[in-house]
Amino acid sequence: MHIDNSTVVLGIESSCDETAAAIVMGGNDVLSSVVSSQIDIHAKFGGVVPEVASRAHLELMQPVINEAIQLAGIGAERINAVLVGVSAGKAMAYGLDVPFIGVNHLEAHLYAALLEEPQLPFPAVVLLVSGGNTLLIHMTAPGEYSLLGATIDDAAGEAFDKIARFLDIGYPGGPAIDAAAQQGNPQSIEFPRAMLHDGLDFSFSGLKTSVINYVRKNPGVASHDVAASFQCAVVDVLVAKTLRAAQQVDAKSIVLGGGVAANSLLRSEMQRVGSAAGFHVALPSKAMCTDNAAMIASAGWYRLRDHGPSGLDVGAIPHLSLTGSTVRGNRAGRK
Repeated sequence: MHIDNSTVVLGIESSCDETAAAIVMGGNDVLSSVVSSQIDIHAKFGGVVPEVASRAHLELMQPVINEAIQLAGIGAERINAVLVGVSAGKAMAYGLDVPFIGVNHLEAHLYAALLEEPQLPFPAVVLLVSGGNTLLIHMTAPGEYSLLGATIDDAAGEAFDKIARFLDIGYPGGPAIDAAAQQGNPQSIEFPRAMLHDGLDFSFSGLKTSVINYVRKNPGVASHDVAASFQCAVVDVLVAKTLRAAQQVDAKSIVLGGGVAANSLLRSEMQRVGSAAGFHVALPSKAMCTDNAAMIASAGWYRLRDHGPSGLDVGAIPHLSLTGSTVRGNRAGRK
């Protein structure tokens, strides 16, 4: 199959609590993007319940796909390839007689910025930061990556969720912490910056414990001051290590990806510090930071172009790592 800028792909995303579909042409021209969030469903549980999420996906998948096709202004026959949401994707690919491409969810987050900046200067360092992952990726071109650093315990997003739950300030934790921090003083409490000067790996479990211990010893402390100080401690480490990684590999761009990339302080600090150091800083829109199908379609367009389609016998791999599936080369830069 010949892949070019007129190739239209349907992306389907259902890896967590978002049911999403998007139509993308040529790898970065988003014709439509539809996301049906399950936040209200899971809020009463304080987190995502897999069984509840899977039932919601079954109910929402076909209506979301139909809406994406309708908004794109094309017929289903114009779709040239279908990208995962595994069972629904396989069924549509088989029915339309078009290729099916399996996409690693983490890899897709690397392409969120490319949807809005297709001429992104390479090489780039991508900070992929979400509820389950905190990774520094050296991206020399679409599809060519090496791992520079990762969290050794809690991911940043996981720490946000746990502290928000501990402070009882709302769900999801990331936006709740961000909102509370707007009313607080980020200098009011000096929380630790773990491993700040030690390599490119991250650690947030000690910070989480420090916050919990501080609040228990100071029960009258204002939650918004805790949130602001905690958020500042996380962002300081994320920004410092990303800048260090970009300098080590002589990158031209710094890129954010993943749900935590929507955090307002992280975005403003990365833009300020990265630009001052001479890097091009690419911040995907907040809609493209959270799980969506447009990034799936974009990543899949490049995988189809470079590696061809997946077999219809491929299955979902719940805990597939970016390193294990798509990162090429050795783990570099961990100094």
